[in-house]
Amino acid sequence: MSRFKMLSHVVWHCQYHIIWTPKYRFRVMEGPVAQEVYNCIRLFAGQLECEIQELNIQKDHVHLLVMVPPKVSISQFMGTVKGRTAIRIFKQFPFLKKKPYWGNHFWAEGYCVDTVGFNEEMIRKYIKYQEDKENVPLGQLPLTSSRGQRFSPLPGGKAKPRPLDGDLYFLS
Repeated sequence: MSRFKMLSHVVWHCQYHIIWTPKYRFRVMEGPVAQEVYNCIRLFAGQLECEIQELNIQKDHVHLLVMVPPKVSISQFMGTVKGRTAIRIFKQFPFLKKKPYWGNHFWAEGYCVDTVGFNEEMIRKYIKYQEDKENVPLGQLPLTSSRGQRFSPLPGGKAKPRPLDGDLYFLS
C-alpha cells in the first residue's frame, strides 16, 4: 500500500512533527488532565480529518506526529486543537483557572512544527520514547558523516573528526 493519500483532485503525504507547551510550561499534564488532553487532541484532529501517527503527552509539553490533508492549514489545525482543548480542560478542571495558573489561557503562544520526510521512523521513535530519554543526561549529539565518521561541532561552525567514546546522548 502506498504511503500517499488521495482526495478528489490531489495525491498527498503531508506529515508534521508538532510540539507545544502549556502556558509558563507548568507541569500539570499528568493523570486525568493528561488523559483529557490526549482524548481532546485525538477527537479534534479526527474532526479535521487529520490522522495521528504518534502522540505523547509529557508533564510540560506535547509531541504530535500527524498527517494533515492539504485542505487544512497547520495554523488552522493548531488553532482548533489548542483552542478547543483549552476550553474542555478548563470546563473539566476549573482549578486550573485559579492562581498560580493562567486565567483563561491553558497553552503558551505558538508551537514548533517540522515537516517529516524520509526520517519518519526516527521521529516516531523519538516521540514514543520521550519518557525514557528524560533519565538520560544531556550532552552533545554526535554528528555522523556518510562514511560513519563522528564529528564534534566547534565554535565558528567548523567540525573536527573525533573518535567515538562513551554512550550516545540525546538532546530533548
